[in-house]
Amino acid sequence: MPKLLEAFQEFFREHSEHWVERFQYKEAGPHLLLQAFLQRVINSGGRIEREYGLGRGRTDLMVIWQYPQGIQKEVIELKILYRNLEKTISQGLEQVDEYLDRCSQKQGHLVIFDRRASITWDKKIFRKQKMYNNKTITVWGM
Repeated sequence: MPKLLEAFQEFFREHSEHWVERFQYKEAGPHLLLQAFLQRVINSGGRIEREYGLGRGRTDLMVIWQYPQGIQKEVIELKILYRNLEKTISQGLEQVDEYLDRCSQKQGHLVIFDRRASITWDKKIFRKQKMYNNKTITVWGM
């Protein structure tokens, strides 16, 4: 999953304006673009569930691969950044932690789309590992 999300960061940086502008509902554009990007790879043996119900919450994307030795699940929560990056990360970590607990996983992903035109791509694109309640959550900036 980290290699897929790294590849998406590069794709999003180079092509997002062209693709996101095609969506009538601008908030859904980055979400749908990521889902479409992942779908082409995951189709080879997995599936993507959108708004996957985990308790009372719903994670934006749950990627599931079935292997002979078991099932691999990847929780991906998506956020649009409006004002404060640290507050968005804090709220997102709490959400991802709850989802990971529900599906008995120890690692997950939080993807934050920064739509502000005033911020350079070098500041928008980042990757941070965070520990939250003994779970590893990778925060991806886009």
